[in-house]
This record gives sequence, C-alpha cells and structure tokens, in this order.
Amino acid sequence: MPSYTVTVTTGSQWFAGTDDYIYITLIGSKGCSEKNLLDKPFYNDFERGAIDSYDVTVSEDIGDIQLIKIEKHKYWYKDDWYCRHITIKTPTGDYLEFPCYRWISNDKQIVLREGTAKLVTHDVMQIHKQHRRKELEERQKQYRWKEWHPGFPLSIDAHSHSDLPHDIQFDSEKGVDFILNYTKAMENLFVNSFMHMFQSSWSDFADFEKIFVRISNTISEYVMQHWREDFMFGYQFLNGCNPVMIKQCKKLPEKFPVTQEMVEESLERKLTLEQEMERGNIFIVDYELLDGISANKTDPCTMQYIAAPLCLLYRNLENKIMPLAIQLNQTPGPDNPIFLPSDAQYDWLLAKIWVRSADFHVHQTVTHLLRTHLLTEVFAIAMYRQLPAVHPLFKLLVPHVRFTIAINTKAREQLICECGLFDKANATGGGGHVELVIRAMKEFSYESLCFPSAIKLRDMDNKEEIPYYFFRDDGLKIWEATQNFVEDLVNIYYESDKTVCEDTELQAFVKDVFVYGLRDNEACGFPKTIKTKEALIEYLTLIMFTASANHAGVNFGQYDWCSWIPNSPPTMRCPPPTQKGEVTIEYIIESLPDRGRSCWHLGAVWALSQFQDNELFLGMYPDEHFVEKPVKKAMAKFRKNLEDITSFIQDRNKNKKLPYYYLSPDRIPNSVAV
Repeated sequence: MPSYTVTVTTGSQWFAGTDDYIYITLIGSKGCSEKNLLDKPFYNDFERGAIDSYDVTVSEDIGDIQLIKIEKHKYWYKDDWYCRHITIKTPTGDYLEFPCYRWISNDKQIVLREGTAKLVTHDVMQIHKQHRRKELEERQKQYRWKEWHPGFPLSIDAHSHSDLPHDIQFDSEKGVDFILNYTKAMENLFVNSFMHMFQSSWSDFADFEKIFVRISNTISEYVMQHWREDFMFGYQFLNGCNPVMIKQCKKLPEKFPVTQEMVEESLERKLTLEQEMERGNIFIVDYELLDGISANKTDPCTMQYIAAPLCLLYRNLENKIMPLAIQLNQTPGPDNPIFLPSDAQYDWLLAKIWVRSADFHVHQTVTHLLRTHLLTEVFAIAMYRQLPAVHPLFKLLVPHVRFTIAINTKAREQLICECGLFDKANATGGGGHVELVIRAMKEFSYESLCFPSAIKLRDMDNKEEIPYYFFRDDGLKIWEATQNFVEDLVNIYYESDKTVCEDTELQAFVKDVFVYGLRDNEACGFPKTIKTKEALIEYLTLIMFTASANHAGVNFGQYDWCSWIPNSPPTMRCPPPTQKGEVTIEYIIESLPDRGRSCWHLGAVWALSQFQDNELFLGMYPDEHFVEKPVKKAMAKFRKNLEDITSFIQDRNKNKKLPYYYLSPDRIPNSVAV
C-alpha cells in the first residue's frame, strides 16, 4: 500500500504547541485517504518549535495530492495550535510543501494546498477553484470593514484586540498594551516621582534635565545640548522625526509677507530674497493643516493652545538649512508678527519652540498615524479579504502587514479613543487629533505616497542644492531596491499586461482598497483598477515601502528628537505671543508642558521608539510562503541589495556627531507593528 511521510512543524511562539488530537486527510486527484490521527505513542507531539514526522498509509492509489485537510479535536481544554508548515514525501520520492502559518482553534479544520503560487487564471481544476473561493468567503466573514470615525479610512470591525482573528493577534497582548508599556517606560526612565506634581511648572530649562535620561552617544543628548541653535532647528526638517514637510519656495505666499529688509542680514550670498528663491536656496514649511484645530480641553484646570505657523528657511554657504522668518498663525496682521533671527533672544526662541510643537502634532497624527498606520491597515484588510493564500501577491504582502491590524486596534482601544492616553499630554488630544486626520484625508494623495514622486512634489530632489538630506537619499535607495524585488516577482507570475488585467483577485483587492478602505475618494488619486505590469509594480512597492521604510523613517527617531521636551513640546500652555519684545524666560517655561504632561510625553516617545520583541527586519522572511526557486533567488538578491545599503549607511555615519540610521535596512521592520 502506498505510504506517505508527513512532517509537521509547529510554531516557536508562546503557546504554539497543543495536546489536542491532530488528524490529516490527503485529497488526491483520484480520491481521498482516510482521516489519519497523527500520534506517536508515549511521545508529546506538536510541542512548541517541534518538527514531527509520521507515516501515513493509504489503501489505494489516490493520485497526485491536490489538498490536505487538517483537523484538530479537543483533548480536555481549549488549546489552540500554530502550524507553520507541512511537508509530504510521496511514494515516488517527491517532496510537497504546504505552507500554513495559521492558528487552528478547537474543533476547526483547515484545508491547505501545495505552496506553489498560482493566479486565479492558472487554476484549471475545479477542486482548486472551489478551494480558493471558499477561503475568500470565510475570510470576508472574518475581516469586515468598519467606520471607526466619520472621515477616517475604514478599519477592521473589532472592538478590542481580543476580538481579532487569532492569526493577526500579537503573540502576547501584554507586548502591545499601551498603558502597561507607558507605565513601564516611565519606571525605566525614573520619571514617576514627578507625577504627583502633575500640573506644576518646571523652574527653568535645566529643570527638564531631571527627567531626561542620558544614554551615551545618542542623538537625544546632542539635541539637549544644541536645541537652541538655528542649525539644529533647520536640520530637523531634513533628518528629524518629520522630514516630509519642507518644500522649496519659489514664491512667497501672500499670507506670509516676508520682506527683503526683514531677512537681508541673514542672506549670505548678497543676493536679494527673490534671487535666492530663483536659485533654489529658500524653503518653506507651512502648518496650515493645524489652522482652527481644537485644542485639548479635557483638563479644565489647564488651558492648552495650538498654532499654525509658517517658517521660511535658507540654505547658507555651508549648505546648512537655517531659519529666516517665522509667523505663528496663518493670517498676517499687527497681532501676528513675523519673528526673525535678529529679534530679541527669547522672542526668537519661543517662535522656534512653537514651530517645533506644531511639527510634533502634524508628525504624530498625519505623518505617522494616518500615512503609515491607518493606510497600511487598509492594505492589510483588503489583502485578507480578496487574495487567497495561494496568490503570489498575498505571499508577497503578508509579511509586511504583520501585527498592523493588531497595533491599530489596540491604539483605538487605548491610545486615540475618547479619554485615551493621547489626551493626557497632547494639545491635539480631546478630539483635535481626529479633526486633523479628517482634514489630512482630504489632502493626501497616491502620488505623495510614492517616495520619488513625493520628493519631487516638494522640489527636494536636487542633491547638489540640498546635499545633506539623508532621509531622501536613503529612502530612494530603499525604494529602488524594493521596486527591483517587486519587479522580479511580478515578472515571474505575470507574463503581460493582459495577465494583470485578467487577475480578478488582484482587481478586487485594488477596488477594496479604494472603494471601502479609502471611502471612494476620487481626489486621492488611488487607482480603482490596475491594467499594466508597470502600474502593479509601483502599487506593490508603495504598499511595502509605506509599511516598512516610511514607517521606520518617521517612527523610531521619536525618542532621539522628542525626549528633550523643549525641542518637541506636545502641548503649549500659554497662547502664542502677539507682540515682539514681551517674551521672557519665565513666559517660555510657563508655556511649556507641566511636569505631569512632560512625564507622559517622555514615556510615550520612549515606548513608541522601541522595536517589537523578535522583530523581523526588511528582507527577513522566515515564514516560507513561497516555495519556488526563482522567488527565493529574487529574495536573496533583495537581501544583498539591502546589505549593500546598510554598509553604505554605516560608512557614511562613521565619526558623525549626528548619524542618520532610521532608514538603514537592518533597522527597518518589515511591517507597522509599534
């Protein structure tokens, strides 16, 4: 009688093993085997991290194996099992790989097919067509769209992390409990001792050092030492936490009436302001998105304020980006002066602090939350709903949405919800952050998520004119490496543009992203369909880059750049000055966050800057969803390109006082998971 060797690999994460009964049925082209219990007497099968092999004998020839059915029946208590993959050695000596990478719950069965990726047009056997159709029907019941708030991208239909399908939950919910992590962070940073003085002000800038943790050779300490300098202020627009706001300025907006006389002594080339703009030496940052956003009123004892500044910057003869002029609100007038480097010391310092506070708000809510977390969740939900596990694009994308739905669900549960942690320290808490996302949703575009296009949209692509924009330089390298990898993979499975058009599952995925995830928003420019290989390559590159490099570039520098609180105040407790010559050091200290909010802020930026346990970085694919050699060869090429980029960045950073490493591939997680 024909005999098959079945090898089962159990996951290595916590609680992956099981004591339940596991059965397998082989489904072949000529018939099915009996249901076989996989069991070794006097041996603990299916332990965490175990690889177990079994002989399965069939009574008659079942033909070529098409599917395998795995069933789990309860032994004596609820005991979910995580199956990584199953390998079958056939009587003819062939090896068949069946990727799983799923949790199997009590008395549930799953049906797996061999791991070779197939487009829907490649399947000719009815058994395979039915299998992929049934898989999507089940997934669409599990992964449902829901509106968390009007105007937001749609998200997963789950009230809490525990409501999510087990396959997309964190291995340990404690690892992503924001309240627990913030509290732990504050304990690690020794800031809890200040919490009993929650609403009391600090005495002076040196007082902030009491909660500032010096970690040898870190950027955060350099920021603390140099934050008042104009160079440090300007540098952050290129390589800080939010390096996506600065634009080249060819013409001053009417709402920002900076004159030649105002800035003349700051222009080093002895050219007029108009001439400097023509030569590409003038830049602008506009926080118009914040205009009219409601400030936090959750604490009736503390007034909080938000400004919507404009900032003009200048590339000097040393190629440093230096501030030229700051206006703290959008409408010019006598009560909205333009602050200059030549003004009184504290006038100019406070104006820069207001810009840094505005930058923090836009960074947290738009650059970070909306444009990485929420958008990646849209891609993830659509992927699970429309792409079966056998589809090559599911296999490509699934590592890049790992834990994203889980982290976002936890954020809605604890962080950005009403009375959540976001309200504790941020001026945009209490609803302002929601207003800001809704406003930003009306302005973001597909083009602005394509990294090379996004750089060009801001006229920041000229490396000779702007030589030290490491976020741009490293990001373009990562984009190109990712695009080349995607192109290799697309060429393996899509013969022509016609193949792209005929892939109904791909088209359903793209449509789900646009119609449901992005609310059928025509203005955003996202495609409803994809008709060419070139367009598909760009679309997939955008998804992978958004989830990996784009998130890393704006997330993991938060402690570095925001832990010195005067450099990134999460709230301001006094209104912006309306006249020059009235600001004192005491007024600045009273404007900055009080002790309690400073502590919450420090705990937050620390917690958000930490990698997940067992983080998987860009190019690391331990779950072998693909079994084909050409794809594995493309993956190896991708990893080699990433290693070359990592080496380049390491060499560039040697002996730099301000190294830039946020887009080093060995520091870029595959997915948005924190």
